[in-house]
Amino acid sequence: MPPLPEGFGLVLDRSVRAYRDGTVLIGGQPGRLVALTPAGTSALHQWLEAGGTPTVATRQLGRRLVDAGMAHPVAPPHDRAVGSTVTVVVPVRDRADSLERCLDALGDRVPVIVVDDGSERPDRVAAVARRHRAQLIRRPVNGGPGAARNQALPIVDTELVAFVDSDCEVDPGWLDDLVAHFGDPALGAVAPRVRPSAPVPNPGRRSGRRSVLDRYADSRSSLDMGAEPGEVGPGHTVGYLPTVALVARYAALGTGFDERLRVGEDVDLVWRLLGAGWRVRYEPSVTVHHHEPTSWIGLLGRRCRYGTSAGPLALRHPGRLAPLELRPWPAAVAAALVARRPVAALALLAGSTAATAGPLRRRGVPTSSVLGFSARGAGWTVVGMGRAVGVLAGPVVVIGILRRWRWTATAAGLAALPPLVDWWRRRPPLDPVRWSLASMADDAAYGLGVWRGCFAARSFGPLVPSIRIGRGRPAGARSAAAPEM
Repeated sequence: MPPLPEGFGLVLDRSVRAYRDGTVLIGGQPGRLVALTPAGTSALHQWLEAGGTPTVATRQLGRRLVDAGMAHPVAPPHDRAVGSTVTVVVPVRDRADSLERCLDALGDRVPVIVVDDGSERPDRVAAVARRHRAQLIRRPVNGGPGAARNQALPIVDTELVAFVDSDCEVDPGWLDDLVAHFGDPALGAVAPRVRPSAPVPNPGRRSGRRSVLDRYADSRSSLDMGAEPGEVGPGHTVGYLPTVALVARYAALGTGFDERLRVGEDVDLVWRLLGAGWRVRYEPSVTVHHHEPTSWIGLLGRRCRYGTSAGPLALRHPGRLAPLELRPWPAAVAAALVARRPVAALALLAGSTAATAGPLRRRGVPTSSVLGFSARGAGWTVVGMGRAVGVLAGPVVVIGILRRWRWTATAAGLAALPPLVDWWRRRPPLDPVRWSLASMADDAAYGLGVWRGCFAARSFGPLVPSIRIGRGRPAGARSAAAPEM
């Protein structure tokens, strides 16, 4: 594991909590416990607070904290002109007006390659590319976004390549902070946050009033990975990245995108990068704007289409598409709660706390904190069960209505729980009723796509929860594997 490069800074993730005078750190995603020596604590503190020059051992610790999701690297400014480092590839099929806005926003700082992926009006695409002095590649037959991006790769002659979809608009200077991260030679790709573009004004709508669709999409776009930075990969808060906007190291791309995938090719690429040993980061301090569907049919149809990728991806990446990961203690507590057995749930919660309290108390973590870890682990397991029900169990709920109302009501309550939790955490500009109905329709549309994709690919991993047998540590203190320093 290489240390963080010289010149990089470090900040701890907001989830991290310190115990025993800072020598024990708990946090990250998935939850970790890191134990330090007093000397290691002092060196880390100086790096975090004073920005001093860390030793190789301290930078090695920094890398471990970053990999565990407990810290985030702060890249130094990029010392070369971005235009000599990056080529932007824009795949497009028709949508000449969107392409015009996209190329306007990109400007002339970097070379741009436009790949026309079998447009019905190629003359309009060519005219836009010519006005913006972008190099144009014309594909006579539509092959999908992965094939279009691959078509451009052989003529890219820069160290980095940025993929930007034609319905995106970037902010000025968007590449600078992303490119700076490639000062880390272990980094294969980094992506900005993707936010919905401002909706086109509707003359029939009262001034300043946004529709329910606009407000929902602004708060829960399927392309928005959230406001928190982090390492990307299965088990992390950000499990994958969309390639509507992504910067990658050319040498890391290998054969590029899997052209057999019309949907999910971005997830596949990111996971292959990780499998090849590259690191991938999400950097939400940089924002790119993407045009969202303008109707509920369009939004739900897109979600269904995204869901169809689950089956083919499960064939390529076995074990990574499970809808829910269950750990023994949290799952047992959650099952008791769902079964309306509060006494049993409390007894299991006490057992979970007792199973973990001893080792953690010896590390200086108070029992009250361990109880909080156990309770949160069980709570998030219930929410995860609700999400799985809302996404995948629609047919089961319908059958249950005809058989046993009690369990149908329980399933419906579980499905309604995640939207309410999301509403409480996000505080979107929608009331909880409309937010929950929209979220449940969104999840159901995605689930319909998952079922379709699984049957088409004859791959049913995305329908089956995974069970991880471990030592039963609660979420937030799952692993005590850490370097002594």
